[in-house]
Amino acid sequence: MLVTNSRTKAFFLIVAAIASLLAIAALYIDRYEFVYVSLGIILSIVLPILLPPFFNAIATSPLGKHWDLTVATLIGGVAVLIMAHITGFDHAFAQWFDSLKWEALGAVGQILIAILAVFVAWRQNQISEELTGQQNVITQQQTIDAYFQGISDLVLDPQGQLEDWPLERAIAQARTAALLGGCDSDGCAKIIRFLSSANLLTPLKRDGLLGRPILDGTGGYVVDLANGVRVVNLGMMLAGRNIAKTDLRNADLSGANLMKANFNNCDLTGANLSGAILVKANLRGTDLSRVKLFYGNIATASPRDRTNPPNFETGEYTGAVIEDADFSKAIDLSEETRQYLAAWCGKKSRKTIPGGCDDIPNRLGR
Repeated sequence: MLVTNSRTKAFFLIVAAIASLLAIAALYIDRYEFVYVSLGIILSIVLPILLPPFFNAIATSPLGKHWDLTVATLIGGVAVLIMAHITGFDHAFAQWFDSLKWEALGAVGQILIAILAVFVAWRQNQISEELTGQQNVITQQQTIDAYFQGISDLVLDPQGQLEDWPLERAIAQARTAALLGGCDSDGCAKIIRFLSSANLLTPLKRDGLLGRPILDGTGGYVVDLANGVRVVNLGMMLAGRNIAKTDLRNADLSGANLMKANFNNCDLTGANLSGAILVKANLRGTDLSRVKLFYGNIATASPRDRTNPPNFETGEYTGAVIEDADFSKAIDLSEETRQYLAAWCGKKSRKTIPGGCDDIPNRLGR
């Protein structure tokens, strides 16, 4: 029966509903002949309404679009089942299936479940570590921000750095040492850049009475390389530390003990390393553009020495101590920097200097 328009469709649906009620009543009184008649009426009305959308959905589905593959797959499946029955494979498979030791398979399943549980636990631990790492970064940044504010409060007042008394400098240095000891490489770099930009690592000239920094008349403070006092003296805070792949441009690391520090792939452009101890330090791939390793003239400059005072005019005993440091793949070395490195880094480190140093004598002597 084909139902075409809405009014006719509504009429036949009412008839189907009445037939459903009659079928239910017939079931109740055990008159199955009326049940069969009612079902026939229902199906003749409902199927013409349901089948066209059903077939249309199949036609527009991936199976309908590739009906040939679907039919071929079904026919092929039937053929495989027939072949399995003819060859007796289905019977052999049934016997093998019945002979399986399900206890052993259960043990294997338990092992697989245990392995899955271990994997899930490992993945959960990995995610937990990642979240912990992110939280640690946030906590570290908050700690560094608090440090910046604390140092600023210690050394600043209405008169600027003119009131950085010895106790304030000691507290600033202690806080710096404690914080650098617990920060990662990026955190250390942030702290060093902050202290350098604020001239807190620079030796400042002090008056002879109260020890206050002296203004230079141009908006800054007078630098006294020979006798100046730093607000924060890095000392050995960075010795042996990993500061790889960080931005230390224009950092003032003069006089610091950087022995065995890792500066691998750091950007040290314009950094002041004069008088620093870089023995066995790793400077592989480091950007040494405009880096300052000594004062005075390259012909007379030499590394710092504990028994001889530095001469900042000639450069004697003002240079960085660079013995056994690794300069492999360092970039942007000026000719003056290359000459100093080649002259004072020692026999072992001379092999690592880009551009070679056969034309420069080994003034270190070992």
